[in-house]
Amino acid sequence: MRILLTGKSGQVGSALSASLPSLGQVVALDRTELDLASPDSIAAAVRSVRPQVIVNAGAYTAVDQAEREEALALRINRDGPAILGEEAALLGALLVHFSTDYVFDGQKPSPYVETDTPNPLNAYGRSKLAGEQAVRASGCRHLILRTSWVYGPFGRNFLLTILSLARQGKPLRVVDDQRGAPTSNLAIAAAVPEAVRRVLATPSLEGLYHMTAGGETTWYRFARAILDQTQTKADLVAVDSSQYRSPARRPLNSMLDNQNTATRLQTRLSPWQNGLRQVLLALQGG
Repeated sequence: MRILLTGKSGQVGSALSASLPSLGQVVALDRTELDLASPDSIAAAVRSVRPQVIVNAGAYTAVDQAEREEALALRINRDGPAILGEEAALLGALLVHFSTDYVFDGQKPSPYVETDTPNPLNAYGRSKLAGEQAVRASGCRHLILRTSWVYGPFGRNFLLTILSLARQGKPLRVVDDQRGAPTSNLAIAAAVPEAVRRVLATPSLEGLYHMTAGGETTWYRFARAILDQTQTKADLVAVDSSQYRSPARRPLNSMLDNQNTATRLQTRLSPWQNGLRQVLLALQGG
């Protein structure tokens, strides 16, 4: 089985490059080889590889910058997946596409289920919701996985930013009123192959699922855990979202209900604390 992976240099894509070979032959492409902002680049790559499965790990993920570049975010996060969906439909291929908790406004007190009505607060969330809709509208076989607060041992993410600033001796003001489940790229990559196997074997399982780490925390408590587990000293202060100004609004509740993923796909990610330990071990070269 041939698998086409987009965004191989990103956080999720790089981890998937290591886990997807358990399913078959992987052709992993970066932005220079398959540019999600270029319909011609997308079509040419898919038609060259002719995969049975397309895993779209590429995306525009600069949440605050998207407020200034919403047109570009839409080209990459909506129009790119639309073309992938059209090409997948022509081949009869399964398209695996990643989305986000930011499609919701965070006003619900309990975790969001897949059937809750999206209402994104920011341009990034709007572009990702539009991508989900484009994949479904293409008519292709699809598996859409919403995840949240993704981080890993390299790239640009919350964990590495916290450690870098702390080691520079800079004060850390981190919001303590936004709830979510930090989900490591390693945990996502470990879960996806089995989910894909099940969907390929049972097409009735295709559709939209939530896939995040277990448990919940806040950005402040996540930062505290990072510092504690690395024995890093820092001036860490909890603040409310109203005290932390950023171009893009964030949902106060980013919790996603993973029950459908557990029961239908027989896949459940471990608690976020386990994912943190795994990423820190990888950072140490273990």
